[in-house]
This record gives sequence, C-alpha cells and structure tokens, in this order.
Amino acid sequence: MLALLLLVQAVPAVPAVPPAQDPSRARPPATMLVEPAAMFLAACDANGDARVTAAERDACVVRAFVTADGAQKGSTGYIGYADWAQRWLGDRNALPSPFEMDRDGDNRITLAEMQARFAAVFDRLDADHDGLLQRAELIGFRSAAQGGPEGAPGEGRGKRRGRR
Repeated sequence: MLALLLLVQAVPAVPAVPPAQDPSRARPPATMLVEPAAMFLAACDANGDARVTAAERDACVVRAFVTADGAQKGSTGYIGYADWAQRWLGDRNALPSPFEMDRDGDNRITLAEMQARFAAVFDRLDADHDGLLQRAELIGFRSAAQGGPEGAPGEGRGKRRGRR
C-alpha cells in the first residue's frame, strides 16, 4: 500500500487543457449583474411579452406600494419601506434606498415619490430610449478585471471610503 502511495506521488499531474489553450486564462470571465430595481421592473411585465412599458411600471408600483406598512394612509415610513424592500427588492438594504425615495425629506414615502423614483430608474435603464425595457437592458456586465460593486475600475475591493 505504501509503495502505491509513493508511486502516485511520483507521477506528475497532467492538466486536462494546457494552460496556453485554457480559455479561462486568456482573459477574466465576465459577471452578469442585475440590480434589485431592475429585477423589480422585470417583474412588472403584466402581459408576458418580455418588455415593460411605462404603464406596466406604474401599475406595478401601485400594486406593490399598497403592500407597504402604512401605505393605506398614503405613505410609509423608512422601516415600512425596508420591509417593502425586503419583499419586492430582495433585501432590506437594496437600492433604491428610502433616502432616495423620500424626495421631500419628511421621513415618509408616498406613492408619488415611489413612482417618480422608479420612473427615473426606468429611464436610466432604457438604453435605446424607446420607452420599453427589454431584458437585455436590465442586465449589466462586469469583468473580473474591473473592481468593486459598481463595476468601475478601482471601486470596492480593498478600498476604504471615508474615515473611521
């Protein structure tokens, strides 16, 4: 048994693909990213045509807004919004944040504020400016060579922001 183990260690391992031909070594792989607001907007496709119109977006925001704590009174607070974000965006800290939503700074988020914020996100994502969001417009790419969560070189990874 000992002789067999010594023999196995003596035989060099041969890679399945030579390093020069390994495509993963040629350049870093890209990562597909979808931001939480884009996932929410993709779910607004009411007729199943894989495109989201402004009308579908507005109706979807109304349907989602009424599920927020306090929304029946016309607005929700930041904690209610965090609960809403957990349900509809996937995380309590997902963007857009309650600070982005609350445009008048009254610590309450109204349906009009939420609709305005998602309209702005919709317009930003609508790359061809045709008034429709298609799936390809909702996906972003970041290569491993790019740093940080935003995909911009030098952002994130190992960088400290601000003072302690």
